[in-house]
Amino acid sequence: MTTIQITKSGPIKVEGDAQLLDWNGAPYSIPKRPFWLCRCGASTNKPFCDGTHSKIGFQAAEAAVPGSGDKPAR
Repeated sequence: MTTIQITKSGPIKVEGDAQLLDWNGAPYSIPKRPFWLCRCGASTNKPFCDGTHSKIGFQAAEAAVPGSGDKPAR
């Protein structure tokens, strides 16, 4: 099973048996698991997180809030 977790004002954590492909379908080499994907856009090691989000003060508002009326992405 693969779990993808959005961290608070940080990267996306990916655990489990997941394969990460680039836009051409070529696989990335993933040296360790779990792995974290950048979502602040400032990592020098994209698509992976390098911790830059904490240096630049990245703030994200996303959260799964019960009863909020949020709809799944299509």
